[in-house]
Amino acid sequence: MSKRDLAHDLFQSYKTGFTKKKKVIEERTQTPGDPTLIANVLSDLIQQRDWDSGLAEGTLFATWAQVVGPEISQHTTPLSMLDGRLLVQCSSTAWATQLNLVGPSLLEKIRSSAPGALVESLDFIGPQAPSWKRGLRTISNGRGPRDTYG
Repeated sequence: MSKRDLAHDLFQSYKTGFTKKKKVIEERTQTPGDPTLIANVLSDLIQQRDWDSGLAEGTLFATWAQVVGPEISQHTTPLSMLDGRLLVQCSSTAWATQLNLVGPSLLEKIRSSAPGALVESLDFIGPQAPSWKRGLRTISNGRGPRDTYG
């Protein structure tokens, strides 16, 4: 492009407010019809959509028994992961209390085995108590259980 053509383009763009877009030439390593490995496609998709932490959390839930050990995994179930807090339900309140005491060492174990999971803290809860609001022998607007356990 000569200096005169460049000056003419600048004048036209100033006059009309329109600039020419330069063509961007992309180099393709493969043609669109070439086969690619599914592992490459999935890894690209995971990186593009920023699914790394979610995938690591799913892996943590799937491999819970290997991460915490067989004894702890028999009495615990990971329920949810929200804002870096892993909620774990225990089979009894005694297990929840004991795991609260060894929580920091268990947290380090989880962080080392699942580094992408971004677990910041652990919350242990006991089993769900029975509901007295529904069932065969409930009374609407009743006072609830009083002397149920003797």
